Amino acid sequence: MSERTIAHLQRQIDLFTLKLNALLSVSSAINHQENLGGMLKAYEFVIKEQLGFRKHLLLSDYNGWKVFIKSGTKVKTELEINIEHLLKFKELTFISESNSSLLNEFEAIIPVIHGGKPLAYLLISAEGKLKSNNEHLEFAKTLTNLICVAIENRRMAETIRAKEVINRDLATASELQMLLFPSNLPSNRKMDISAKYVARDVIGGDYYDFIPLGDEEYIICIADVSGKGISAALLMANFQATLRTLFRYQRFDLSFLIEELNKKVINNAKGEKFITFFIGHYNAYTRKLKYINAGHNQPLLLMGKNVHLLSEGCTGLGILDELPSLKVGKIEVPPKSTLVLYTDGVVELENPEGEQFSIEQLIKIVQSFSSLKMEDMNSILFSKLDEWKGELPYGDDTAILSCKFF
Repeated sequence: MSERTIAHLQRQIDLFTLKLNALLSVSSAINHQENLGGMLKAYEFVIKEQLGFRKHLLLSDYNGWKVFIKSGTKVKTELEINIEHLLKFKELTFISESNSSLLNEFEAIIPVIHGGKPLAYLLISAEGKLKSNNEHLEFAKTLTNLICVAIENRRMAETIRAKEVINRDLATASELQMLLFPSNLPSNRKMDISAKYVARDVIGGDYYDFIPLGDEEYIICIADVSGKGISAALLMANFQATLRTLFRYQRFDLSFLIEELNKKVINNAKGEKFITFFIGHYNAYTRKLKYINAGHNQPLLLMGKNVHLLSEGCTGLGILDELPSLKVGKIEVPPKSTLVLYTDGVVELENPEGEQFSIEQLIKIVQSFSSLKMEDMNSILFSKLDEWKGELPYGDDTAILSCKFF
């Protein structure tokens, strides 16, 4: 075997050994779960010191395009401008001339495409002139794919962990929110009350309450906040706390109470959200019900075969600084009457054909089953809602509070 052949084989062995050691180095950094800086340090050492690409720049999409490593160049990387040029490249390309000042600094670009999505771009130049048959180019491509997929996996893992934390927090918030609802609703010789609530998301923006004011007087209310999400839930929690605090220390005239609640919603929501609210003050001795409907869906009061919709009141809370034309509704409630409070998630629930459940259907069901216990009637109501929506999810938070006055 000639010395030339032996020298060639030795170079091949040296090259293979270099690549093997480089792969082991980078793979070790990845497998040992080193931080991002540790992985990039191992990768850059191979690119710069072992493969000889001393002038290089790695851009990666890590929750937004960023420069991850940079060596041998002082070019300013205006990413918004240059990314548009980079996105055109789908495979290893030698750069001859470009409108991009960044690309003109380098001789070749190695894109990393994963699942059809560009993850990164490595721009490189070699000492001397980079040749198309450079034996390190394909290896640099392999190594860059390896490190960038590892970075993407790390990003996805961080996203999953962040979502898990958020989901745990939301689950806790949901449990705490359910504590805001009354746990024991009365079922006695005076009245039978039952309620059911289905939140569209983990936490919702509907609220109902029952507040005894002694042995003969009671507050019954229901509310719905505009918008969804945590901010809506927090606004409603604050609203409920304000309402209960006001009743804890003193009985207020309903008109005064509504005006105070409106001020609180104005201050807390800053005009971004509003609350529709119905509140009823029932005296079991006189059988008188006083109420204010602040822009809420009209509760229905079934008296015998007649249905009375409770509409007296004002606009929703948090819309106007001053409530115009505020009226207090008053009605005498005969024995065995049924009052049903609900949020718009009930009557606006759509079936697969896009038709709404409607208050007419709600009235028919209440008329048909009001003789039952309120818990049983509510169960039937929700079973009818489930049948109506079919496989569709609930489009909104959905709450029903039903009360039979004996």
